[in-house]
Amino acid sequence: MRLAGVSRRPGAYARPMHVVATAGHVDHGKSTLVRALTGMEPDRWAEEHRRGMTIDLGFAWTVLPSGDRVAFVDVPGHERFVANMLAGVGSVPAVLFVVAADEGWMPQSAEHLDALAALGVRHGLLAVTRSDLADPGPATARAAKEIARTSLGEVESVAVSGATGAGLRDLQSALGRLVRGLPSPDPDADVRLWIDRAFTIRGAGTVVTGTLGGGRLRVGEELLLAPAMRPVRVRGLQSLGEVAREVTGVSRVAVNLRGVGVDEVRRGHALLASGRWLACTETDIRLRGAAAADLPATCLLHIGSAQVAVRIRPLGHDTARLTLSTAVPLRIGDPALLRDAGRHRIAAGLTVLDVRPPPLRRRGAAAARAAELAAMHGRPDAAAELRRRRIVRTSDLAAMGAGSAGVPAVGDWAVEPAHWAVLRERLFAVVSDYRVGHPLEHGLPVEAARHRLDLPDLRLVHALVEAPLGIADGRITAGTPALPPSIEAAVGAVLRDLADRPYSAPEAHRLAELGLGHRELAAAARAGALARIADGVYLLPAAVDGAGEVLAGLPQPFTVSAARAALGTTRRVAVPLLELLDARGRTERLPDNRRRLVE
Repeated sequence: MRLAGVSRRPGAYARPMHVVATAGHVDHGKSTLVRALTGMEPDRWAEEHRRGMTIDLGFAWTVLPSGDRVAFVDVPGHERFVANMLAGVGSVPAVLFVVAADEGWMPQSAEHLDALAALGVRHGLLAVTRSDLADPGPATARAAKEIARTSLGEVESVAVSGATGAGLRDLQSALGRLVRGLPSPDPDADVRLWIDRAFTIRGAGTVVTGTLGGGRLRVGEELLLAPAMRPVRVRGLQSLGEVAREVTGVSRVAVNLRGVGVDEVRRGHALLASGRWLACTETDIRLRGAAAADLPATCLLHIGSAQVAVRIRPLGHDTARLTLSTAVPLRIGDPALLRDAGRHRIAAGLTVLDVRPPPLRRRGAAAARAAELAAMHGRPDAAAELRRRRIVRTSDLAAMGAGSAGVPAVGDWAVEPAHWAVLRERLFAVVSDYRVGHPLEHGLPVEAARHRLDLPDLRLVHALVEAPLGIADGRITAGTPALPPSIEAAVGAVLRDLADRPYSAPEAHRLAELGLGHRELAAAARAGALARIADGVYLLPAAVDGAGEVLAGLPQPFTVSAARAALGTTRRVAVPLLELLDARGRTERLPDNRRRLVE
């Protein structure tokens, strides 16, 4: 892969990098500053040069005297291009806020600062440009005061002139101090690369660029392209003009993709670590800087480089549910902002509280949910999520951003311990109730138990079963089942019939006379009152166990006829009884169809 105008250098990219957004100024002074710092042209379009203002995102990079590598995302300042500006700052951890000495604090300065505050950006540096044209003192004092009121707090300021170069060394030193104070990214984080540019290169195909905030990208790995969540493969990587086999965040990165056309990718899409993210169409959020009741019914949600229309349903003073027009990969704790496009303003910042919120269908559900959201803090917490959800896939917990380490699990299901104890009690109760209502059935079907306990997986039912419960033939039983009085009386009659001739199994007419049909006989066999030898052939369990002693008195080996005579029965009983003894290993059938007792 090779980007136009960028040299190709073989080898792996391994040096640390920092990415800083340049924002706050509307005209070419900001771009002039970036050009002076890097020796690169951030404005890519002829229209930007003709009009003297940044329209779209620009990119440049340099190595500071301190040795730190810094990439700049130059964002437009004009209010007509706020969407482009937000796409540039949404993925960047720090900002170089630019104000011109000869113009001072401008409306776009306030708008950019509102956006940075809404996104919760905490690291920044103030550069007052055009210090050769006016005293930078007033502009510096006003900008520093405005910035100090936001999440950025008090920031270092430097007066500079991109035209003369005055103050550039001081700015480079200040940038070095800024980037060294940034938090270290997690190289093992799950990749979410927000795409801010997509294009094609002859011989390479589709290339996308973005700011990798954490994790690592590798050539050859499979990723998912959101929002469609379709698999794509990394064909090649490049970062700051260097070809790489692997790139870690924070980095500006270009990714050559296999498996997708450039017309299928656009700004706002994202490359995701496969199986590690959830695409959300609903999310519950906490607002920063506004009350839910003050928001319009619809807004634009900005996160990363994405811009998505959302409907807002207030659920409390500062909490609400967003319904997204397009699925977006979100996690608990994600910062984002809402923009009121109709009134051209940043409406509020927000923190994502829940990426799989429950439905609000029942009366009172919204009020109950508002109370629940009021207690949420918006920080990833596996134990808290498990308490709320009670049973959830461990993979979903991880994809929500809550993690799953240390949570009790059954297979891929995380289970809240107190709820598990309640489920075990309920299972015993439903099995007992089923036995009372269905005395002739061999326990409660496992699938019926799953449905009655509202469990998502049969494996959870199996894990719940413990003594005195058991599972046999797909049914859950509770000890030896008791027979209904009518069946118990009929079985008693059979026992009396067999008292003197234990191997003379009752004929079908006798069983029918006693009211013992198939279901009744099966229940008696499960209860251990009768032993089923074959269809319609039932004996006493003790008679089956004692058959070996009778057959031991015969000369070995013996025939079926000899066994029939010794047992005092018919072939209808003798043949299946001998086959049962064969199966149990008590007798052995020989090639000549005779049998012998196995010692």
